[in-house]
Amino acid sequence: MLIVTALGGNALLRRGEPMTAENQRRNVRIAAEALAPVAAEHQLVVGHGNGPQVGLLALQGAAYTKVETYPLDVLGAQTEGMIGYMIEQELGNLLPFERPFATLLTMIEVDPADPAFKNPTKFIGPIYAKDEADRLTREKGWVFKQDGDKWRRVVASPEPKRVFELRPIKWLLEHNTIVIAAGGGGIPTMYEPGAQRKLGGIECVIDKDLASELLARELNADLLVMLTDADAVYVDWGKPTQKAIRRGSPEALSAMQFAAGSMGPKVDAACRFASATGKKAAIGALADLSRIIAGEAGTTVSAKETGIVYADR
Repeated sequence: MLIVTALGGNALLRRGEPMTAENQRRNVRIAAEALAPVAAEHQLVVGHGNGPQVGLLALQGAAYTKVETYPLDVLGAQTEGMIGYMIEQELGNLLPFERPFATLLTMIEVDPADPAFKNPTKFIGPIYAKDEADRLTREKGWVFKQDGDKWRRVVASPEPKRVFELRPIKWLLEHNTIVIAAGGGGIPTMYEPGAQRKLGGIECVIDKDLASELLARELNADLLVMLTDADAVYVDWGKPTQKAIRRGSPEALSAMQFAAGSMGPKVDAACRFASATGKKAAIGALADLSRIIAGEAGTTVSAKETGIVYADR
């Protein structure tokens, strides 16, 4: 099968961990141990988050005051290279030497008229106390929203419309290459209004799950898997009545409410893929990847399902 995976931010940096290269590499090594058995049996495309990394680069750049901090599209490209390098190396240490890898800087088109630009919602960067967030708002004009009991920067998160590197990704897959692509949702780009085919970057972040869904759909992938720190999609999450969903139809899941900043985009992406392709999408924990593919763990979304089936607990 051709499997497209989207690694959540926890695969690279766990909440509360210092954003060191050593911590990221250790977490990537753990992710590689789950991905390697899958890559040994299937074609594999790996997407990943990059919110903390982009936020850190922005802070590091802001410390050098002689020039303006690089925009988010450029920082996104930097993190695609950095994280792709680590994934390639750690997976390469586990797979046969002959298996090729490639990390592609992946430009994705967005619409300049997307309403997301009027309502920033995408969390990036580290967490802050309220007074520090207020200071950064005054000094840099950043927008912050509450994330738990702390505050994080938010930016616009428009819909992905087109993957520009689709042809080279297909060529690499035809040659049995493991491809790391659309990292962090891809590099956000748009054609300048009124200009003829003049492409440029834009200050925003594309949701990595929606970008991975678009890529999976255009690659005609057999399965889309979004990996996170939850072992399944739950109803009544965090309450005594919480229940894990084992399987569900896109229609049934789309009618339910999930947290916009965490599980919501994953469920949305899974429903889009299953509805558009008739194939399966799944959501679950990285450690359960092989069992998720087998349908034994996580939450599977399929147009062949009717309603919701809850896991036996």
